[in-house]
Amino acid sequence: MKELLNQIEKLTTTFQKDACSQLDKGNKAAGLRARRASLELEPLLKRFRKLSLEAANNKAE
Repeated sequence: MKELLNQIEKLTTTFQKDACSQLDKGNKAAGLRARRASLELEPLLKRFRKLSLEAANNKAE
């Protein structure tokens, strides 16, 4: 789970940097990179949700 969180953190940082670069400077290539990062984040966040629910259910038992 810790490795997954590290991956999410890296991609989130990349997304934020590129999205801001597109917004502030009008950098089209940064926009493309931000959109790619958002697509890569989606399955990681779904995986986190699944693992988080499993961890919560295991503690409740």
